[in-house]
Amino acid sequence: MRTRCGRTINVTRFAPPGLPTPMGRVVLDASFAPHDEGELWASLTAEEARRLAGLLLFHAAAVDPEPEGPPGAAEVVPIAGDAYEIRVRGHVLTVDQPLADGGKDTAPTPVELFVAAVASCAAHYAGRYLDRHSESRDGMSVRAEYRMADDRPPRVAALSLAVTAPALPPQRLAALRAVVSHCTVTNTLVQAPEVELEVRCATDDEAVRETGASPG
Repeated sequence: MRTRCGRTINVTRFAPPGLPTPMGRVVLDASFAPHDEGELWASLTAEEARRLAGLLLFHAAAVDPEPEGPPGAAEVVPIAGDAYEIRVRGHVLTVDQPLADGGKDTAPTPVELFVAAVASCAAHYAGRYLDRHSESRDGMSVRAEYRMADDRPPRVAALSLAVTAPALPPQRLAALRAVVSHCTVTNTLVQAPEVELEVRCATDDEAVRETGASPG
């Protein structure tokens, strides 16, 4: 990546000559030019910092391909204020609330992650469809827009997806729509799962459990 300050930062995996596969190390190369003498730091915008963090996480996953943690489970613990850490199979996500709602806006909200889950699942299905038919993913994108309900209970009242795909013949475009419309997350919304809620005190074993199904 190239920063606005003109520095090139490369994130790679360590691969010494002669080894068939990269070693378990992530390399951060901030480059060096004559005018950088005495300056070992790199100044980043907030957007650049997020992109760099994403690149580091991507390569970290590549050198540590089996994160710890059981499948089919997520754990959420508080960080500070309205920010929470979500742990899924060793991966870590965060959520927060906007400044207007009393948060620090350090991460998306839970509702935004929900919408992102729908959009990213649709993108996954679209990408796999294009792969199966030897079509390029270049230019593919999915945009999700949502509207909150005006009444109670608080919920997402409307959600729309717009899939942009490479040039496809009409029959392929219709097939792509059919595939995307039945992605796993969308199927879960159409056939809502049963939700079991258990509330317990951390200091004892007493718990209140409630089971219910969300309306489909």
